[in-house]
Amino acid sequence: MPKKAKKKAKKTARKKTAKVRKPKKMMAKAKKRVKKVVKKRTPKRVVAKKPAAPPFEMAPVLMEGMLAPDFRLKAYPEGEYSLTGLRGRKVVLYFYPKDDTPGCTMEACSFRDSRLDWEATGAVILGVSNDDLNSHMNFSQKYHLNFPLLADTNAAVSQAYGVYKEKNMYGKKFWGIERTTFIVNPEGRIAKIFPRVHVEGHSTEVMSALRSM
Repeated sequence: MPKKAKKKAKKTARKKTAKVRKPKKMMAKAKKRVKKVVKKRTPKRVVAKKPAAPPFEMAPVLMEGMLAPDFRLKAYPEGEYSLTGLRGRKVVLYFYPKDDTPGCTMEACSFRDSRLDWEATGAVILGVSNDDLNSHMNFSQKYHLNFPLLADTNAAVSQAYGVYKEKNMYGKKFWGIERTTFIVNPEGRIAKIFPRVHVEGHSTEVMSALRSM
């Protein structure tokens, strides 16, 4: 066979092979595209995150009739307070989130203004927050509070009473006191619990409970 004829035959064979291979390449590319689309459309498996563990050992849930956990805390204007030191008297132990904030100010002033009522029942009012004594001093003097404010700065008492909880404000999570009030009877037992307190009218609820004891 002449050289020219051989070259022509080779070219023709190459073209035929290219025509056969081209569809295979196109099919492979098409399959890749389909896989990508399927991956995009298939939702990713969502693995539920475990809730963050609290930074302390959770205390048992307190109930009315149980012995109130004892404590000893420094207070403003002076001294230290403990439940054992107040045996024989009714104690209103109210936990609040922070000094000089709107809700806490309203609650404190309400107890301040009803002093004659709770003194008539023989009760002692004790406010508890995680603020230090200096903060308590400023808060108390600013609003002329007439009862002690206890400084639970390491949150040990708040934890013992089960009121130190994870909170969420504007999407930001943090640990702090959930507003709660306990009335402890003269024998040191919990007579009444007011959970998740609504400030408005709360002091009236507490006075009513004290009178009924």
